[in-house]
Amino acid sequence: MKFAHWLVLGCVCLLPLSASAQWQWIDKSGKKVFSDQAPPSDIPEKNILRRAGSPPPARTGFSSAPADGAASSDEAAAPQAREAAAAPKPPAVDKELEEKTKKAKAEEKTKQEAETQKNAKIKAENCERARQGKATFDSGIRVAKVNTKGEREIMDDAARAAEQKRLQSIIESDCK
Repeated sequence: MKFAHWLVLGCVCLLPLSASAQWQWIDKSGKKVFSDQAPPSDIPEKNILRRAGSPPPARTGFSSAPADGAASSDEAAAPQAREAAAAPKPPAVDKELEEKTKKAKAEEKTKQEAETQKNAKIKAENCERARQGKATFDSGIRVAKVNTKGEREIMDDAARAAEQKRLQSIIESDCK
């Protein structure tokens, strides 16, 4: 039973450690700020003392905040370097997300190519059928069609001319 008490006591003692701040930086007024969120974008990179997931810095006798004289000489000496350090860096791109995006684009491109080939094949088949039908109508032989009752009817000259025009329009649109 004593083991269970020690285990519970140990868990209770370790609980506050998981709630500690993950980010630590020095703000514009020189105060240390502890937070579980990233610092604002106007905080220079050199003022960020601890990042999320990184171990705390080793303690030394030196202060991490610059002295007033050192800060003024740095500002006078390199204003462009300070501006470059203050500029927010782009976040690291997740490699898995990038690979998934590339894979999705490749699959989409493959689908489009397959659809294009399918449409081209259908057009070629339509073209071939229209040319065969046009050749049949141009030959002058009698052509019969089946009506709604299922009876065969011989096409008259007006119906033949209309069918020839329809086939010609299909040839013009699909046979390019």
